[in-house]
Amino acid sequence: MKAKNCLIFGGSGQIGRNLIRKLTKGNYKVTVVTRNSHQKGYIIKTQANAGYVDIVESNIFDEVKIRKLFEKTDICINLVGILYESGKGNTFKNIHSIFPSVLAKLCKEYKVQQFIHLSALGINEATSSEYAKSKLDGEINIKKNFPLATILRPSIVYSVDDNFTTNFMTLLSRLPIFPLYYNGDTKFTPIHCSDLRDIIYHIISNNIHSKIIECIGPEVFSFKEILKKLLKLIDKKRLLIPMPFFFAKLSAKLFQIFPKPLLTVDQLILLKYDNVSSNKYQTNYDIGVPSTREFVKEVEKYCYMWREGGQFSIRKYDIRNS
Repeated sequence: MKAKNCLIFGGSGQIGRNLIRKLTKGNYKVTVVTRNSHQKGYIIKTQANAGYVDIVESNIFDEVKIRKLFEKTDICINLVGILYESGKGNTFKNIHSIFPSVLAKLCKEYKVQQFIHLSALGINEATSSEYAKSKLDGEINIKKNFPLATILRPSIVYSVDDNFTTNFMTLLSRLPIFPLYYNGDTKFTPIHCSDLRDIIYHIISNNIHSKIIECIGPEVFSFKEILKKLLKLIDKKRLLIPMPFFFAKLSAKLFQIFPKPLLTVDQLILLKYDNVSSNKYQTNYDIGVPSTREFVKEVEKYCYMWREGGQFSIRKYDIRNS
């Protein structure tokens, strides 16, 4: 049986790297589009045996160059997304709305078998967030141009390479006091990167299409509960203090000035909305791919980097339980 060709955009991130390994082991051939092959190429090449991965350097809006890639593509996967805007072209509208629309049109034109697009959970409710609105517009454009597309809406995705647990453990290890936005009540269903990878692989191998699937982990935590679990994992004690929205917004305006913002005003707005299943769409559990990785057990594998003594540290509660 001839190996199918997968075209991946956003393949150098935490989800992309895991997915490349899974796909190539399953005898899929993968082409990864990246803006900088010198910077990202060596990371991508190490994810599979020689001959299974091709790397193409291109701006994602260079439609002439991208178009040629669709001639031999069976499956297109879009993992491209940003958490904050930076520069003229790196906007929510360009990345989350216009670019997916271009891909959907090309999928239709070249009769691609499957188009899998990574969106975000809770965007229907988070109407006051520019991030959420751009994600929702992207979905609308995709369904208009390529109705066969499968859209995935994951909750917070975490792993050793994430921008979620790693950033919070860094901040918690350095700050004596940590603010609780919205009293820390916002709920999340964090999903491990490997579980999300398995969902995407299942959709590809079972030829699932024309669906919106909410991708959730096995547990529901409030923001405050997540912070407490991270503090315990890194053996730190910190004051978690509710912060009024007015002061939270002022701090976000300050933080978003940084080259890599710790928090933006839009992210603060987004944090107001629960990030759990809406019960309006199927979840990964409904399609037969339950998430199996538990938050604490997975973060425990890499949290030593934020503990005193690093990987040679002994956690206090380990001693008590021994």
